Amino acid sequence: MKFILRVASPMRKLESYDRYLFIGPHPDDIEIGAGSTAAKLVKSGKTVAFVIALDGRYGLENAPKGTTCEALIEIRKKEAMASAAALGVTEVVFLGLSDGNRYETKDLLHALAHAIGDFGPDVVFAPDPSLISECHQDHLNVGEAVRELAFFAPLTEIMQHYDAKPAPVAAIAYYYTARPNTYVRTRGFVDVQLASLFNHHLSQFPPKRAEALSLRRYLKLRSFFTGLHTLSLHAEGFRMLDRTRMHVVSEAGR
Repeated sequence: MKFILRVASPMRKLESYDRYLFIGPHPDDIEIGAGSTAAKLVKSGKTVAFVIALDGRYGLENAPKGTTCEALIEIRKKEAMASAAALGVTEVVFLGLSDGNRYETKDLLHALAHAIGDFGPDVVFAPDPSLISECHQDHLNVGEAVRELAFFAPLTEIMQHYDAKPAPVAAIAYYYTARPNTYVRTRGFVDVQLASLFNHHLSQFPPKRAEALSLRRYLKLRSFFTGLHTLSLHAEGFRMLDRTRMHVVSEAGR
């Protein structure tokens, strides 16, 4: 049945669009989930921006002793800006909602609607809200909100309910997904991704700490084994839905 859909309505390549908006729940999620792809798109001359929905105030586990939640908010903002710059991204929007599911869903929807409308992306990246192993409610909330808004974004009258402008969203690409259907070859960009994370997000991944070493190994292995799908050394995988596949067509959900 998937073959029928591919023949009836071929999906454009993810890299064929012009404007890309990466949305992350926390200040390091975009880099972990799609950092190599973001760097490649920037290098290819695409227009790329980041939106960070939540302030990451509760990520204190590896922060310097005595760091308060309020102090960590500012630390992580600076880390996120530096990390994005290392990927070549200069536009980073912080929505400023509290970490830890301490916000109303309607506030998240309104803030994201404004960010999407203001940037006007062709493609929106977000965590996959259908990942059955995901237990962090912030990831599920942000992914679900982006799923709703990606479909409604071009519809002026609906976006007006959020006091937001419409946006020509043509596709959504989920990272942190167990069901990728689209792959981006990232040879030459994995080291850029790793440097953006481990040189800048130091409050979360202090050098030589077990968490940092484990994540570095994981990202390298994920990149290598995902690359096998494209017969290349490195790749990142996404579950991509264009507008045809966002609604009604059940084959796209397989």
